[in-house]
Amino acid sequence: MTLGLFTNLGRSLRVGIVGTGFAAKARAMAIAADPRAAVLAVTGHHPGNTRTFAAAHDIPQVFDNWQTLVQQPDLDGVFVCNVNRDHSAVAQAALEADKFVVVEYPLAIAAAEAAALIELAAQRQRLLHIEHIELLGGLHQTMLAHLPKIGTPHYVRYCTAVPQRPAPEKWTYNAELFGFPLAGALSRLHRLTNLFGAVASVACQMQMQPAASGHGSYYRQLRCLAQLQFHSGVLAEVLYAKGEATWRSQRWMEVEGDRGAIVFDGDQGTLLSAEEATPLELESRRGLFARDTTAVLDALIDGTPLYVTPQESLYALQVAAAAEAAAQTGNPVKVTAPYPGATLKP
Repeated sequence: MTLGLFTNLGRSLRVGIVGTGFAAKARAMAIAADPRAAVLAVTGHHPGNTRTFAAAHDIPQVFDNWQTLVQQPDLDGVFVCNVNRDHSAVAQAALEADKFVVVEYPLAIAAAEAAALIELAAQRQRLLHIEHIELLGGLHQTMLAHLPKIGTPHYVRYCTAVPQRPAPEKWTYNAELFGFPLAGALSRLHRLTNLFGAVASVACQMQMQPAASGHGSYYRQLRCLAQLQFHSGVLAEVLYAKGEATWRSQRWMEVEGDRGAIVFDGDQGTLLSAEEATPLELESRRGLFARDTTAVLDALIDGTPLYVTPQESLYALQVAAAAEAAAQTGNPVKVTAPYPGATLKP
């Protein structure tokens, strides 16, 4: 990626947003609060929603499709906030139109597509940034700060479970639009590869119940359970669940070492040792999209390195691809992709 591409531009960066959901709203608000950039255009899946979104955020141009938006010569960059399945197509078209690209994870559903896009960005000398705000959040930063206190890590359990009754017929409950669960919800794996490094092998099982309506690829219940063996010796279990038969909302992570453990349950953290249990302070998760957006503008204008590289995101996606293969075959799969080796510092 190219940093400092707009150092001497002499005006605000002009960007377009593809999508009108939660992430798009957060981006629009963050950009509006920063005088270094302005949203000039937006497109979404439903024209009525798109017009409402544009009016709410004072966006002057509304386009019927992303194919037209990315070709606008007055745009410097594109923020991709639509369904996972279309991320790679939008990013490719925007890069080929010489725009910088910011995309919500995953960059692509398929790891090979993501690798090709990273190469394309390098060829075009355009910044390509994949958002991973979990690395900026209080849980991850607190984990990084206190991980040395538990000695050598050996075992990790990580669970996110969301009950929804009835399950909505929206893209996040559609296998085709969302992708394989641990690719679509890539932050679950990326958090671990950032903390513990290269993965040697992955085993994975998945349960999926189709939607009662029988419409296409929609489902009403999902459970995806993966076991990761890291080259460092760390063994990690990851559970991602959502839907009608998930009965309790859960968001927790535990890391056990030879001198203690770190436990997070929701927004509560505890450092455990043989002598005591010490509460850990976690920063609020609010404002993370704004921090990510500021980091992007700092990189484009000032040349400041970003907190995550496309290669790190790609590696997590390659681990997800191994998990998908393991779920399909019922056998563990070795991870042969090279690990980029970067670790975020607190």
